[in-house]
Order: sequence, then C-alpha cells, then structure tokens
Amino acid sequence: MRRRSSASEPALVAAARRAGVTDPRVLAAVAAVPRAAFVPRSARRLVDEDRPIPIGEQQTTSQPSLIASMLASLHLDGHERVLEVGTGTGYEAALLSHLVAEVHTVERYASLAEQARQNLAGAGCTNVHVHVGDGTRGWPDAAPYDAIVVAAATAEVPAALAAQLIDGGRLLAPVGGSGGQELIRYVARDGHLYEDRRIVPVRFVPLVPE
Repeated sequence: MRRRSSASEPALVAAARRAGVTDPRVLAAVAAVPRAAFVPRSARRLVDEDRPIPIGEQQTTSQPSLIASMLASLHLDGHERVLEVGTGTGYEAALLSHLVAEVHTVERYASLAEQARQNLAGAGCTNVHVHVGDGTRGWPDAAPYDAIVVAAATAEVPAALAAQLIDGGRLLAPVGGSGGQELIRYVARDGHLYEDRRIVPVRFVPLVPE
C-alpha cells in the first residue's frame, strides 16, 4: 500500500512521492539537500515548487520530482561510482552524493561548473568531483562507472559513454529530438548498450558537444 505524505513532510519529498518514488534513500536525499543552495538568489522563492528553474547559460535545473524519479530508476545501493553528464549548478550531483560512494560530473559551461563547486562545497558534498568538458565524451580519466546519468537530451547515446560503464552498468538518458524525448534506461553488456526500460516522456535542453 502506498504511503501517504504527511502534512509536515517537505514539499519536494511529497512531490517525489506523488511522482511514484518509493525508494527511502532517494526520499531521504531529497529531504536532506536544500534546493535553495543550488539556484540563483532571484529564484529562491520558487524552490519549494516542483518546477524547472533557469540557472543561466540558457540552462535549467529540472523539477525535483523528475530528478528523484531518475535517480530511483538507477536502483543505487550506496557503493557505486557514478558519472553525471550536465552538472548545472550541482543539485542532482548533491542528491547523488547522498546515494553513492563517488560522483564525477561534467559541465560544458565553466561558469556553471564553478557555481556547482561552490554550492557543493557549501553543502558538504565532499565525494563529488566537478569537471569542465564535453559531456558527449564523458570523463574517461575516472572510468569505469557503475552508472551514468545524462541530464541533457541526445538523439542517441554517445558511444564514449557506453565505453565508460562496467559490464552490467546502467545508463539513463533523455533520448529524442527538440520536440521531446523519452527517458530510457540502458544496461551495458560487452561494451554495448541495450535498452532496458522506457520510463517517461520528458523535455530537456540539448546535450551540445564542444
């Protein structure tokens, strides 16, 4: 039986529950990470709303319920090393820091990466490493990873990312064009990705190579 959220439960935790998230570790991470620390000061009045927020460089941070659903679908147990593609200002990486052993995250825009470093340091996320680079290339220096989560839309998953997963590792990405995408989970086998599950229709900003 699905647990009902209490009136005193944080708004973003309640939103994640409404989206179908039941993983207690993911819900605890949403409760523990202050979203206000990861958005521009001008947008902090919106942090308890389950909606995307612009963060600069024509980028947005996704609605928390979607991020929670994405992370829950990876079935993380706490021992993983994870690569995130598309750091933004660090909110998803902060959630991951509560869920896994080590996070490497790649951001194309140096200004956002620097904001993310400061935000993550302020939140005490010492197991997150922020890199500036082309997300389509992943971050091979720290590979292999147990899981990869792509936070930008791509017509097809870049081959470099598949090569950086352990055998049996999971990759989650919004796949499709400008008209919309579908969030798809893949499993790596012998260096190739195999579609495992289609999760939900989504709309992300595009993953743009350098």
